[in-house]
Amino acid sequence: MNLLHLGWNSFLDEAYQEMKKEGLEPARVKQEHRGSYEVSSEQMTYMAALSGKFRFESDSREDLPAVGDWVLIAPQENQRAVIHYVLPRKSKFSRKAAGNTTEEQIIATNIDTVFLVNALNQDFNIGRIERYLVMAWESGANPVIVLSKADLAKSIEEKVEALEGIAIGVPIHVVSSATDTGINELTSYLSIGTTTALLGSSGAGKSTLINKLYGTDVQTVQDIREGDGKGRHTTTSRELIVLESGGVLIDTPGMRELQLWEASDMSHSFHDIESLAEGCHFRDCKHNGEPGCAVEEAIQVGELELRRFRNYQKFQRELSFLERQTNKKAQLEEKKKWKKLAGDRTRQNRR
Repeated sequence: MNLLHLGWNSFLDEAYQEMKKEGLEPARVKQEHRGSYEVSSEQMTYMAALSGKFRFESDSREDLPAVGDWVLIAPQENQRAVIHYVLPRKSKFSRKAAGNTTEEQIIATNIDTVFLVNALNQDFNIGRIERYLVMAWESGANPVIVLSKADLAKSIEEKVEALEGIAIGVPIHVVSSATDTGINELTSYLSIGTTTALLGSSGAGKSTLINKLYGTDVQTVQDIREGDGKGRHTTTSRELIVLESGGVLIDTPGMRELQLWEASDMSHSFHDIESLAEGCHFRDCKHNGEPGCAVEEAIQVGELELRRFRNYQKFQRELSFLERQTNKKAQLEEKKKWKKLAGDRTRQNRR
């Protein structure tokens, strides 16, 4: 398989030339399994494991390969390989790992476009789309909103209009896999050498959409629940799919828990609120009863939706809490490292 069809580009080629080592060849991670990875190179597809040195030098999950990563492998017999390095990432879509641990979970890497898939049925949720937008902009990829199941929906124009107000400049496509509505519009994002990740909750229609874009059934599809329009998990793990017509798709499991990991710049997703805040009388205005607050005035006159402002505040609180937890974790790890070094010195002195 040609590397270009796997998503190879000039950014990766430059990084590869700097890290090029005899006997190692580039391959892309297609799927992650427990303790191993399915990777494809220009030659073939391998089942690969991490080298001992790689595993030893990896400090966190972020250092380990993820679906979409380009790695340098040493091919072995019986279609086996050993992963020695991960090439620098052009982009990555991350969330906070589910549960109480403060740890990053990488969903997909080296993506050019993110299809934010949301069904137009009962599961349509503007707040969830706002959250996906924040994370998509932070990833370094370009977000595209895909509103699926148009054949099952009502008031489509109203929903599109509502999204246009919160996703300024972001393309919005209304599609139906059942009637092929809007499918051809999505192919313009799938040129050779590009990678597109599909993200959305269970039942949004990601797997069905991939089957349409691929041209045949490569993903299993399940029916949604009639009561609330929500679906069951069809895709259970992240998977990279190479299209015969060009381009790469990354399918992801439905994510009901989508906690932010980082958002250094909220201006893409909440440009309207941050622009209004510049007009507040006080530079450190909290928009909570201060005199001359332009944000609260905009809410009162109907220029800014209260729901959207509350969501913005929720994201800010979430990120502040995450920053505190991350700093606390870093301090504990630093303390643990110095304690270990002190113990090593004590043992050496006793010899």
